[in-house]
Amino acid sequence: MDILLKYFSDFTPQQTEQFAALEPLYRDWNQKINVISRKDIDSLYERHVLHSLSIAAAFEWRPGTKVIDIGCGGGFPGLPLAIYYPQVTFHLVDSIAKKLTVVTQIADAIGLQNLTTQHTRAEAIRDRKFDFAISRAVAALPELWSWSKPLLKSPHQAIPGNHPPGLICLKGGDLNEEIQQSGCRPRILRVKDLFPEPSFEEKYLLYLPK
Repeated sequence: MDILLKYFSDFTPQQTEQFAALEPLYRDWNQKINVISRKDIDSLYERHVLHSLSIAAAFEWRPGTKVIDIGCGGGFPGLPLAIYYPQVTFHLVDSIAKKLTVVTQIADAIGLQNLTTQHTRAEAIRDRKFDFAISRAVAALPELWSWSKPLLKSPHQAIPGNHPPGLICLKGGDLNEEIQQSGCRPRILRVKDLFPEPSFEEKYLLYLPK
């Protein structure tokens, strides 16, 4: 929890309580359903929560923004961002139902009112549009972009003050090949430039506007 406060000084008391509650809740659920690797659970706040919040450090979302988290797994990056942005709505989807059980139970336990879940694949969603799609280490960029693009609002529908609708994904390692295969030219930010921690070496934030 201290590492969050190292980089964010503007949490409300409620947000501080919600973030503090994550570790005991994830530890408890991880014993029943393995959603975080055993070696990472001790670094929950740095490797998962702070990593998710790199999106908040790079993008300011206005109230009313709608975000879909594609392949949310145990709730990252969507759940920490839902805490950070209480006036933004988050829809977390995954093809593995038991992971969504964890997300739903933790969201309920900390009183999140702006997060919903759906057991599906992103490409099966046809009736909803979002301002942003977010994802963390789910698939290669060509697949992520093909899944995201139909779900995004048109640029002229952007909420004033927001970046244009697009895909924001957290990735690691050498991205040259998948960027080339995607045919896109994403804006790339180094997570370590936002949060200078050793664990964020070769971690990147990619933004592809529609």
